Amino acid sequence: MKEALFYEDAGDGKVHCLLCPQDCVIAPGKKGFCRVRVNVDGVLYTENYNRVMARALDPMEKKPLYHFHPGEPIYSLGTRGCNQHCDFCQNWHMLQDDAPTREFDSRHAVEEAIANRSVGIAYTYNEPTIWYEFVLECASLAKDKGLVNVLVTNGSINPEPFARLAPYVDAMNIDVKSMDPEFYRKICKSKLDPVLATCRAAREAGIHVEITNLVIPTLNDTDELFTRLVDFVHSLGPEVPLHFSAYFPSYRMSIEPTPLASLLRAREIAREKLHYVYLGNVAVSDGSHTYCPQCGNLLISRRGYLVSVAGIREGKCSRCGRRADVVM
Repeated sequence: MKEALFYEDAGDGKVHCLLCPQDCVIAPGKKGFCRVRVNVDGVLYTENYNRVMARALDPMEKKPLYHFHPGEPIYSLGTRGCNQHCDFCQNWHMLQDDAPTREFDSRHAVEEAIANRSVGIAYTYNEPTIWYEFVLECASLAKDKGLVNVLVTNGSINPEPFARLAPYVDAMNIDVKSMDPEFYRKICKSKLDPVLATCRAAREAGIHVEITNLVIPTLNDTDELFTRLVDFVHSLGPEVPLHFSAYFPSYRMSIEPTPLASLLRAREIAREKLHYVYLGNVAVSDGSHTYCPQCGNLLISRRGYLVSVAGIREGKCSRCGRRADVVM
């Protein structure tokens, strides 16, 4: 264990965790909502520092990041715990207190990333916010070695911790799970506004941002909610990629899978204002391709994780010369 960052004394042996919007006040011997930050005699510790549960060399597109080093492999790490408890969680086994982890420090992570010829390190699988101390340390070391850092995150982090981490972060895929605050409260046991604030802060910090929305029938699939999401992403910039992903039953949710028609409708709405809209977890012939928004030239073709960057030359569309909104 390691003493946690971002907490304060709350009196009577309690501590107030300031890392994320859960705003936990934790009694001695108890854990926060994330299940990995524990009060030991009035000191807040993180249990998952230097503890890893999963690591792999993934395609960048799996994050998903389509406009950041397309086709490159990225060394990916995850641990246990999360600061949202979504009823539809795909990695629910990583939430459990007894989820198995092993000792693994940031130096080894960077060495493995380099040995695997990875462009960088992705903190993913679970929520990297609640792995904060490790991620901050590892990201700093990775940056020193010329690697990029990627966060695949739910966006639930407070402004001060994010501001401290942001200089080391190159790209983020942020889940915006609904534009309905009640969805966040009931389904995710969390809050919407801090997620939107993180999206804005990431853009302001110059971080490459892509947004993912898991489309769940009857819960977040109305035209109104799609329109509100598109308007928000447009406020970040029309060049920000938006991924609509199909839901499948998981964990505590048994609603039927997302109909293809819902994803196609979401894409149609989004294309009115956004340059790059993608469909995930579904087989659609053009759902993953990147086209030039000016001339329609195919910039990047994708078949599963097979990627071809044939339409970009020197950072521009090979047909019309428009700057490609892609980090190569």
